[in-house]
Amino acid sequence: MDVRIQCYKYMGAGLATIGLTGAGAGVGIVFGSFLIASARNSSLRNELFKSAILGFALTEAVGLLALMMAFLILFM
Repeated sequence: MDVRIQCYKYMGAGLATIGLTGAGAGVGIVFGSFLIASARNSSLRNELFKSAILGFALTEAVGLLALMMAFLILFM
C-alpha cells in the first residue's frame, strides 16, 4: 500500500476519534447534573437516576459510533 494512503488513513482515524472527547464531556455533564438535581430534590432520586442512565447510554452511543468509524477507517 502506498505510504500516502496509509498516512491519510491514520489522519482520518485520528480525526474520527475527536467525537470521543465530546462523549466524555457529555457523560460528565449528565452525571454532574444528576448529582446537582438529586442534591436539590432527593425524593425524586430514582426517577432522576433513570433519566441519567438514559442520557449516559445515548451519549456513549455517539462515542462508540466515533470509535467504530475510526476502526473502520484503519482496518478496511
